[in-house]
Amino acid sequence: MFVLGCLDALLLDASPTVYGVLFVPVCALTAVWTRKGDLLSAPVVVPIGFAVGLLPVADGGGGVLGTLMGLVTALSTQAVWLYGGTLIAGVTALVRRAASAPARAGERAGQRAGERAAARSARRAGARAGARGRR
Repeated sequence: MFVLGCLDALLLDASPTVYGVLFVPVCALTAVWTRKGDLLSAPVVVPIGFAVGLLPVADGGGGVLGTLMGLVTALSTQAVWLYGGTLIAGVTALVRRAASAPARAGERAGQRAGERAAARSARRAGARAGARGRR
């Protein structure tokens, strides 16, 4: 997002609307490219990326306080893009997580069945060894 913000500042004269429009597909891609184990972090990371990428686009005066004031102003005026992108990332992550839930449940059931079969065969082997020892 920071690179997109810098490109927006260089090429398009720091248009916050263009930055917001570019932010939405990045949110969807972030949720799609996130590992399955980290899916719930996608909606958390997206707003942080929006704020970091907004630094070059924000119309700040001079110095640290001017930049901070420009960032706060840009965040308040561009909140629609932020909320929309975060919603897209959250919904995409939830759909991906829900789609992978049956597969995870099947893996767990298969593991449990394998553990039960291993325990049964161990018990049978122990019973055979005990029977041989009594002979």
